[in-house]
Amino acid sequence: MKKGLVAFALMLIFAGVVMASSDPAAKLENAIDQLCGTAIAILGAAVMLLVVLAAVVYGIGQVMGAETRARASVWATSMIIGAVIALIIYVVLPTVLATLMGENIECGTGGAVVRGTTGTSP
Repeated sequence: MKKGLVAFALMLIFAGVVMASSDPAAKLENAIDQLCGTAIAILGAAVMLLVVLAAVVYGIGQVMGAETRARASVWATSMIIGAVIALIIYVVLPTVLATLMGENIECGTGGAVVRGTTGTSP
């Protein structure tokens, strides 16, 4: 229930940003660009953090009792699976957004085109 409300609120904010401009298409492109840049920045760090935390949790679990060892193994496995999912999103997101937009997107890089040649776009 709460996830749905948060998603709805974010959609309203996103729609408000798009509709508040004189050129909605440019604002939409800018909003998607910023969304992609933020996702790329957060997901890269999240993958590394999840892998390191999984190793630490697994290692600590190995020196504990049997029940704690089993729980630590499950937690570490869940963290690794989360890291793999985040890595897949990290790789696929620019391609999916470029397909939706019908052009190369910059992914919040300030002009450098992701997955293509570097430089500024017009």
